[in-house]
Order: sequence, then C-alpha cells, then structure tokens
Amino acid sequence: MPGNAAARNNCCANWSRAEPSGVATPQSFPTNGPNYGRDGGPNSGLSVRFSGIEKRYGMRMALRGISLEIGAGECVALVGHNGSGKTTLLKITALLARPSKGQLTFSSGDSALSSDVIKHRIGMVAHNTLVYDELTAEENLVFFAKLFNLPDPVARARQALEPVGLSRRAVDMVRTFSRGMRQRLAIARALLASPQLLLFDEPAAGLDPEGQQWLGATLANLHAEGCTIVMSTHGRNETQGSVTRAIRLESGEVTHDSGPNGDPYGVLALAAVRETAEGDAR
Repeated sequence: MPGNAAARNNCCANWSRAEPSGVATPQSFPTNGPNYGRDGGPNSGLSVRFSGIEKRYGMRMALRGISLEIGAGECVALVGHNGSGKTTLLKITALLARPSKGQLTFSSGDSALSSDVIKHRIGMVAHNTLVYDELTAEENLVFFAKLFNLPDPVARARQALEPVGLSRRAVDMVRTFSRGMRQRLAIARALLASPQLLLFDEPAAGLDPEGQQWLGATLANLHAEGCTIVMSTHGRNETQGSVTRAIRLESGEVTHDSGPNGDPYGVLALAAVRETAEGDAR
C-alpha cells in the first residue's frame, strides 16, 4: 500500500533471503529509518482490535459479530472451510472492504492510528497474486514502488527481488513464471513499503513442497523481526511453523480461539481433521 516517509520508518526490516534451493537465511531488507524493538517502534508490528464486526452481502451474512484483539507481533492463522469468512475478514483488515457494522481499530505501541495512516502500513498477498503478466518482474515492482510513492523506485525494485530469489529473472515476463515464483514476486510487492502488518490469503495454495518450505522460512523471519502476521490457511503446511495463535471461523463466527498465550496447534489439528472428514464425505 502507498507509503510516506513516516510510514516507511515503521517497518519489519529484516527478513529472509530464500534461494531456489529452498534454504532461507536472514538478510536485511532496505529501510530508510532506525531499528527499534517490539514496543511500537519501527521494527514492531501493529495491533488490531475487532469490535462487533459484521459484514452482509445482500441477505447473506459473511461475518457475525467478530470481536477479538490481535496483538503486535502475533502470527495468527485463520482456519475454517471455504465460505467461513476468512477472506472477508482479511479484506476488512486490509481496508479493502467496509464492515456493515462494528469498529476496527489499529494501534502502534500506545497510539491509535487513523485509516489514512494505517493504509500505508499494511501489506497483503491475496490468493490471486495481483501481478501483471505482460510486465517483467522488475517492471512490476517499479510500477508498485511508484504507486506507493517510494524514493528511487528502480533501485528499490531491484533490491526487493534479491531476498525472494528472483534477481536472475528480473527482466523475464511474469507470464513465464510458475505459481511459486509469482508468489515470491507478490510477497516482494507487499513488502516494498516496509509494512508493520502482513496479511496472507492461503499463501501456500498451489505451492510445491519446496515453495512451501521457502514460504515458511520467509514467514518465520518476518515474524522474528516483529511483524504482525495474519493468514488464512488450509490443512497442514510449512507456513504454520511460526503460528502463535489459531482462530477458527464457521459461518462467519469465531468458534475456536487458542488465544495469544494458548496452544494454536490444537485448533489447527481440529481444523485439519474436520477438513479431512468433509473431504471424505464429498
């Protein structure tokens, strides 16, 4: 999302260099400000509070009275079958959809943030990667860097390709990319403005085991540096290794929440069992 100088100084700065081998090691992502800790400074994530959130599409209720708080630096997995409300909740969190009822509050440290400020601090990777087939990888990132009003967009784009292992494919058309490579490019795009809150809609979908391993390592590094991460997920995959909390949605309502200090894997295991049972029933 677009950024200004103040927003870029509030970032999750260091994340993973992930080469095609799938081995990830820490690497510093370019930033324009100092590094702080998890207490509301530039390297810390955002906290999000949902108060009675409802979303209606005509006569259909997609979300029903969602009330919960996600703390700064949490890595939260949203689970539930298709149509349970996961994507709708992510879109509302990304300010891409308005709730029909309820209030959404973002804060950094002890300070609440306005929507005009917060939209510069959110990065989202949707199920559709939202990159342009007829542009090269570098051209895609230059386009978004200019859209985000970032300084020196060409240099920024080239730097962003290195950690995701796409530097050698910088001048190749995206239409030639695999699903995994598109996902890497989409993550580079989401991180261009150094967001404090990262949202992923089923990031492992369509990835082979190597791609899932790379993604899991990337999420682990982002989480270790203080980013708040919220992602929808299906089944068991490599992306769940950093999860600190799991929330299950059914018919737009929260039915299970491990809480910030609970064991998320009980909720994840329950979700996996139910998905398996539903698949067998079909």
